[in-house]
Amino acid sequence: KRFAEAMTMAYHRYHGVDVRIVRIFNTYGPGMRPDDGRMIPAFFSQALRGEDLTVFGDGQQTRSINYVSDLVEGIVRLLACDYVGPVNIGNPGEFTILQLAELVIELTGSKSKLILLPLPSDDPRQRQPDITLAKNMLGGWEPTIELRDGLQRTINYFKAHK
Repeated sequence: KRFAEAMTMAYHRYHGVDVRIVRIFNTYGPGMRPDDGRMIPAFFSQALRGEDLTVFGDGQQTRSINYVSDLVEGIVRLLACDYVGPVNIGNPGEFTILQLAELVIELTGSKSKLILLPLPSDDPRQRQPDITLAKNMLGGWEPTIELRDGLQRTINYFKAHK
């Protein structure tokens, strides 16, 4: 990713091409493939099938996820301004993996339990974007979709596309 950013900036400087660099953080929403291996589709798929949800480590590592329409709005605003970037587009709202898994079980009405498995060695303890620059450069942009609402919209998609 960093190489692509460097190459984009080099092309921008050398050829004068109009570019924007966006750093997209974890995003979720309708249209995700149930088998793509990421946390949200895995939790939804497991819960909707009545399977136990697989949590790696003790589940206390934190994540921040951004609903897809908030991502699109941030990108559109970046394209409409003259700031090249890079700009972080993500949601700084932080929660633990356990909190997310429990919320998925609640929202799906599943009887699933949580299964703790060993944490992979490369799994980060925390992921949280700093969106200060996005707020300043993109007309006050910040995510508007609350986690519970975004998850419900996404679960509805998963239910409809089983």
